[in-house]
Amino acid sequence: MNPPTAPTKEALRQQLRKEASRHDGSELERESSRMCTVIAAQPIWKSAKSILFFWPVPGEPNLLALCREAIKSGKIVAFPKFQGSSGGYTPVQVSDLERDLVPGQFGIPEPVSAAPTLKVLDLIFVPGVGFSFAGVRLGRGKGYYDRLLSTISGIKCGVAFDWQIVAELPSEAHDIRLGCVVTPSQWRNVSDQPAK
Repeated sequence: MNPPTAPTKEALRQQLRKEASRHDGSELERESSRMCTVIAAQPIWKSAKSILFFWPVPGEPNLLALCREAIKSGKIVAFPKFQGSSGGYTPVQVSDLERDLVPGQFGIPEPVSAAPTLKVLDLIFVPGVGFSFAGVRLGRGKGYYDRLLSTISGIKCGVAFDWQIVAELPSEAHDIRLGCVVTPSQWRNVSDQPAK
């Protein structure tokens, strides 16, 4: 008898999307608020001078309250901006979420300005469909975030609801490993696997 095969990335995406549909918006907002509290207590958050955030699409953790606090306290804040010439994203600094972001590629708010582009950040928040505490991320399947993460340096932190954590995820050579993962209930450093 053959051992059971591990689920494919696409099968895991379908499974996690099905799970996501069980959680309503008010629950996600409460859990996002809890996650912001967990992040704000971390030494890396307190010492970080430059941070890459993401604009949450439906079903993703919302860190915008923390982003506003970061701007107010003088931290450098950036968001991914789609570059048509390269077909990928680069981090671009913003100083006002209402003024500096407009709907961009895929309708997701992104910086109006093309500059300054940042290549080194202290902390990089990374969304995804699923994560493991070994620092493996399951994205949406297009590779945009892996390409972005391969061009910038800093501590890469997966941002997930607790139900997005999977014991094991398949990983390929081009997948960028994370340095830590945060959920509404905990912050986990990936100590045995250094971040790329």
